[in-house]
Amino acid sequence: MFDQQRIEALPVHQSAPACGAAVLGELRVIDFTHFVAGPLATQTLADFGADVIKIEAPERGDDFRHYPTVDPAIPAQGGPFLWANRNKKSLALDMKSEAGLQVAKELIAQADVLVENFSSGVMDRFGLDYATCASLNPRLVYCSISAYGREGPYADRLGFDPIAQAESGFISMNGYTDRQGVRTGAAVMDVATAMSATNAILLALMARNRDGVGQKVEVALFDTAILMTGFGAMQHLTTGYDPKRNGNVSPDTCPSGVFMSLDKPFYINCGNDKIFQRLFEQVLERPDIAFDPVLSQRVRRLEQREKIFQIMDEAFAKQPWGYWAPRLRSATVPHGQVRTLGEALASDEVRSRGLVTRIPHPVKGWIPNIANPLRLDRTPAVQPKAAPSIGQHTEVVLRETLGYDEGGIAQLRAQGAFGVPSAEQVRVAA
Repeated sequence: MFDQQRIEALPVHQSAPACGAAVLGELRVIDFTHFVAGPLATQTLADFGADVIKIEAPERGDDFRHYPTVDPAIPAQGGPFLWANRNKKSLALDMKSEAGLQVAKELIAQADVLVENFSSGVMDRFGLDYATCASLNPRLVYCSISAYGREGPYADRLGFDPIAQAESGFISMNGYTDRQGVRTGAAVMDVATAMSATNAILLALMARNRDGVGQKVEVALFDTAILMTGFGAMQHLTTGYDPKRNGNVSPDTCPSGVFMSLDKPFYINCGNDKIFQRLFEQVLERPDIAFDPVLSQRVRRLEQREKIFQIMDEAFAKQPWGYWAPRLRSATVPHGQVRTLGEALASDEVRSRGLVTRIPHPVKGWIPNIANPLRLDRTPAVQPKAAPSIGQHTEVVLRETLGYDEGGIAQLRAQGAFGVPSAEQVRVAA
């Protein structure tokens, strides 16, 4: 159950004024995606004006619709689904029916982009492989998002975010040395893969603008996960060193980690010698340490981490966070309170950036919205619209995009394009 009182306390979303048409306003995207990586990629395109038509199975739709929390008033629009499917249209098609498949092909023939993240082989079984779709529409940018790629010995493997974290070495790098590594709480590989897919699609569209021809684009979750291991991968390749788990401290800089004030935990990151000197001279009022000939050198500080942390722990514990925060900011020392997610979403930083707002919903009145982080001055994101219900735009798409009239729609319904038709629907179509 959504907490409407909490939601209605959020500010109403105010989009930045556009100086011209939406930057992707002429783009049509056929969206065969589900769960996270695919929908987030197409949502970014929709946020900047693309006409994204999400193809879903009748009745149940995208399985991600049913992830908690789900409100009984909108049973197929759980919070996770609303988060990843803003600004889209939903077209409910039975892709196992000839009539439903024909509608999909008609849409593909006039689309700019197709995005799919089914298991390998599913689009082939539908008869919607890249070669077939390119023959229908040579200008099509066809983006496949998979676990391990569409070719090669691992193309058949299913993959989800935590599996990619595990197999890429990412988990081995995170956590504490005295226990197994840990995955991140958020699906960071899915989110990063979505960003990569969006970039790849836009690059392919730029190439098409140059030569008029579409192309196949592939983004794999595992490939992204290897990139997400950061510069640790290159450290290993150049030295054979396997990054160790360091908890909240940094293996490269000191002091960096979580410290406790009288009332709240916070993180400090001293990325260079000058920051270290400002921390100890201006914040902790210990110039003797700030300019110590040994401790003022980054490499030597790493050897003295326990000593430095002990001094800092004792000092910070004497005053509340409200005392230390302005001193750290004034001294330009990178710092941040260790917040819960709820504290972060209610923070002044989030409020000042307009990141959490509310937008209209046809059933609930209002739902929360998390703003797109991309800020374009002349062509900003469009005014957000709530993620659709299953098949909400089926007839709109058929009429306005494909030119079907009432009789044609009734005939498609009788042929099972939108699921098993009732006897009455078959009679009307006849």
